[in-house]
Amino acid sequence: MELRQLEYFVAICEEMHFTRAAERLGVTQPTLSHQIKALEDEIGTPLFDRIGKKIALTAAGSVMKAHTLVIFHTLSSAKDQINEIQGGSHGTLALGSLPGELNYLISSQLAAFNQQFPKVKIKISAAEDVIDKVLKNELDLAITIHPVDDDRLEQNQLYTEQFYVLAAKEHDLAKLDQIDFKEIGQHSVIMFPTNHRCRQLIDATCSTSGFHLEPFIETNTIDSIFSLVRSGVGVSILSKSLCDLKNDDNLKAIPIVNPTITRKVILIYLRGKYISRAARAYIDLVQQFVVTRSDSALIHSQIAEETSR
Repeated sequence: MELRQLEYFVAICEEMHFTRAAERLGVTQPTLSHQIKALEDEIGTPLFDRIGKKIALTAAGSVMKAHTLVIFHTLSSAKDQINEIQGGSHGTLALGSLPGELNYLISSQLAAFNQQFPKVKIKISAAEDVIDKVLKNELDLAITIHPVDDDRLEQNQLYTEQFYVLAAKEHDLAKLDQIDFKEIGQHSVIMFPTNHRCRQLIDATCSTSGFHLEPFIETNTIDSIFSLVRSGVGVSILSKSLCDLKNDDNLKAIPIVNPTITRKVILIYLRGKYISRAARAYIDLVQQFVVTRSDSALIHSQIAEETSR
């Protein structure tokens, strides 16, 4: 069994298409098919079911994929540890977050990090699928929202924050000190699409509260939400840190009650992955930032207590 065969196998697993995998690897399709056939012959069982032009992993293929990914993670960790032995001042740190205010959080300490590790390259990815990217070892660390139901990941809770209704200062709701969750449905609401984690949290709260909140406008851009709310078209439901990120005097953030909506922000990385000295330093910087900002409007007052546990 050769490492190259395993690399070919993983590429097919990710593409689920021999031609696309061959193009990605820069080899011909017959070469790719020959190597996979040789791998299957050595193992003694097919790894893929070939149904017309489509393929699917067999049960043996699923087992092989899981173990192959472990092999590649181990090799990657070995390389990282060797780099550390040779100095630890070079390399790349790949960071990820959900789009929006969490992207701001993950980039907030880059200047301080660069002072400590000026020769370490930084790659930042803001995407909804950061969990998958960490599992695929494409990211060293990522910031996302609890819960993350996967035992392959280590989870480090950073802070908890509350959600607010954001309204223009001229809006009727701006006169309130708080608003019942169910009363929000009486107003035109601007929300993220259903694939957005914040939206999913709100929809889950609706489900447990026994009512449906139908958005007047859906948009996946933060700037458009703030612009629409500022113009008085409607109100939105956003995390406190996102409300404060713009720091707009023309807008008011109103606490939601009955029930309150909160989320836990966590930092994740692959369990068993070697965490370099640079990555650990970055984690420390983020945790220190969270604690020092715990008395500000950006972060809920529970941060310091939770990060000290």
